[in-house]
Amino acid sequence: MVSAETLTSSSNPVISLVVPVYNEDKVIEAFHSRIVPVLEKTGETFEVICVNDGSRDGSAEMLDELCARDHRFRALHFSRNFGHQAAVSAGIDAARGQCAVIIDADLQDPPEVIQEMLDKWRQGFQVVYAQRRARAGETGMKRATAHVFYRLLGRITEIDVPVDTGDFALIDRKVIDVMKSMPEHNRYLRGMRAWVGFRQTSVQFDRAERFAGETKYPLRRMLRLALDGIFSLSKTPLRMAFWLGMITTTLSILLALVLLVAKLAGSEWNGRLTLLFILILFVGGVQLVCVGAVGEYVGRIYDEVKQRPNYIIARTSGS
Repeated sequence: MVSAETLTSSSNPVISLVVPVYNEDKVIEAFHSRIVPVLEKTGETFEVICVNDGSRDGSAEMLDELCARDHRFRALHFSRNFGHQAAVSAGIDAARGQCAVIIDADLQDPPEVIQEMLDKWRQGFQVVYAQRRARAGETGMKRATAHVFYRLLGRITEIDVPVDTGDFALIDRKVIDVMKSMPEHNRYLRGMRAWVGFRQTSVQFDRAERFAGETKYPLRRMLRLALDGIFSLSKTPLRMAFWLGMITTTLSILLALVLLVAKLAGSEWNGRLTLLFILILFVGGVQLVCVGAVGEYVGRIYDEVKQRPNYIIARTSGS
């Protein structure tokens, strides 16, 4: 007799849940106990793909045990830490479902929202992203910088990137196949998700505090992700270099005219050298900004030319 659990672990499930995991041994059991009832309540077959992003705690062993206990779970273990976006990409690549839902293991994104996403998907939407109304447990600085970043990104890119959204989303099989064909290395998945198009909509939710553990996005990683978003979706930094060059050239011409007029008028103004010194510093700063912007694009070209894989799977567990 075939059990219901085996049936739900079909090789062609309706739902593939993609869960990046990095040092989450304090959360894994709680995540399992909360996510399974939500998925079972949908009445659809499902699989859960946990991607172990080179965890250094007991996450790998816990995932192995979980996969042995619940055959609806699979685990992909990276050879080292490749980063959150690579882990999500690996889960999308491995997804066998008619749709995939991306969610973090820390329970900040409530699994109960998945039912709302499925309802929208059944209405014909191919991308359903979760949009935050509130962000509990985050500092005012983090909320403020996130608010500014999403709106800045929307202004400088040529696509409509939804504000106040993360990777928590549902994507249809057609979108999965398109994203699998996009091999770029410096990945900003929520921007790629917006770029592919298709019918998109949102569901609103309030983000909770982490269930346990520490954030995996300290300031350094947040800045890195922000830069990936800007430089992968926009040419504005290059255009900015051109306009800054035009501004400094104009200022230089104006300063030359001022100094010429002062000379012809016989002025002995002693501030001319100071003004000239300030302008030289300003021009030097602009040049460094422009070189830095060009360097970011050149570095990304270098990454693409090497054609290394975005991640390496050392082993798998589960069916």
